[in-house]
Amino acid sequence: MKFGTKLIHNGNEVDPYTGALSIPIYQASTFHQPNIETIGKYDYARSGNPTREALENTIAQLENGVRGFAFSSGMAAISSVLSLFSAGDHIVICEDVYGGTFRIATKVLNRFGIEFTFVDASEISEIETAIKSNTKGLYLETPSNPLLKITDLREAIKIAKSNDVIVIVDNSFLSPYFQKPLDLGADIVVHSATKFIAGHSDVIGGLAVVKSEELARDLYTIQNSFGAVLGPQDCWLTLRGLKTLKVRMDVYEQTAQKLANWLLTNECVEEVYYPGLKDHPGHDVHFEQASGGGAVLSFTLKTIDQTIRFLQKVENVAVAVSLGGVETIVSYPVKMSHAAIPKDVRERLGVKDTLIRVSVGLEDVEDLIASFQKALI
Repeated sequence: MKFGTKLIHNGNEVDPYTGALSIPIYQASTFHQPNIETIGKYDYARSGNPTREALENTIAQLENGVRGFAFSSGMAAISSVLSLFSAGDHIVICEDVYGGTFRIATKVLNRFGIEFTFVDASEISEIETAIKSNTKGLYLETPSNPLLKITDLREAIKIAKSNDVIVIVDNSFLSPYFQKPLDLGADIVVHSATKFIAGHSDVIGGLAVVKSEELARDLYTIQNSFGAVLGPQDCWLTLRGLKTLKVRMDVYEQTAQKLANWLLTNECVEEVYYPGLKDHPGHDVHFEQASGGGAVLSFTLKTIDQTIRFLQKVENVAVAVSLGGVETIVSYPVKMSHAAIPKDVRERLGVKDTLIRVSVGLEDVEDLIASFQKALI
């Protein structure tokens, strides 16, 4: 079964009780137990809910994992996954990681005795050098946020496995349509479902999928203990959004490619970052492990004045935090997604004050380019 068909027909699309072609929103906090000697499948909604279960089963199938988990936000998913580790454990993590992930690592989990080493994961040798005797995890984003740096997942996973290290990949940028890290050997995939999975800028949610039953048991214990679960209405919205993932991503990629090529020709633009560009660092590696360039690109302008003017003038887009909606979202990383990262660290990583990130939407590409052209004059 191909991906587009699997989005619609995966065994979780029909209500088993009524035959409804949309899983109902089971807006219940608790469930009647007809036999107190044998507690039923559902007892308390923190521990399990039919609407959430349908979403969790669906994402597990799409990522080819054994079990999925739905959380109240992307950061709830990431924080819960990182809570699999214990005091004294060491985690190697890509240095240009999402700002919220950087914050949980450096402001929260480090207080509980979990050690992090940040590396340029696009350089495989840095991953290998950073691994120590107590290294238990490797956390990656590829393409990374916001510079779209590419990590060779196969090589990184090979190093991790030779050292008995759990590999976690944030797959939010590409979704399981373009990239399946578990198929490449990763152990856990996480998503901000807020982004392309739900896809309509109306849900805050997070997802995780694991490769083994052991990890499934451990992560369920954490999910049930913390209780940071996704509510049934947001689960339903996410399930509805998922059904159009393929068609949305196909259009997004076509638009992103055209916009990136156009930006290369604009005299105000200094650099363009997009995996679909043939001279993008890691382009060949990316297309060996992913089937598309995705919907997100970044570019730098020559001056801060140009950057601020563009953000103030650009029309028919949203200037906002987040990405993955049906509308084009233009973001300013130093004030938004990466504001939690200290300025000196951002500058060392190349996250400049002139950097703009774009998540393309479903607008006609000609209108989008015209809007960018007007704002760049």
